[in-house]
Amino acid sequence: MTMTDPLADMFTRLRNAASARHESVRIPNSKVKEAVAGVLRAEGFIKGLSEVDDGPRRFLELEITYGEDRKALLSGIRRVSRPGLRVYVNKGEIPRVFGGLGIAVMSTSQGVMSGREAWRRKIGGEVLCYVW
Repeated sequence: MTMTDPLADMFTRLRNAASARHESVRIPNSKVKEAVAGVLRAEGFIKGLSEVDDGPRRFLELEITYGEDRKALLSGIRRVSRPGLRVYVNKGEIPRVFGGLGIAVMSTSQGVMSGREAWRRKIGGEVLCYVW
């Protein structure tokens, strides 16, 4: 089975684990997924990120952050740019997610970062996903 969009698979696994109230989720490792997970950790949506070797394969283990009422802080994640339709924005067109309550994860020439960080650095790039 070939997977044409590994990032969409990562987002689906995260969304499903958060709705099922799992403590953590394992996803196959890649540099881009690790960078996106680092942004999610920096923004507080996940609390832990570790690399796990399971034989010849490597996985990322993401610990999901929950509030006091046992509700996940990650209530939604949506893929924006996909293999069939890439979405690029200039520095002045960086989207705000839910009026600033969510974040846009972007791939820029200076690495993967949140939309706020890209706005601060005044650089545009590819909008990977929206997280709220």
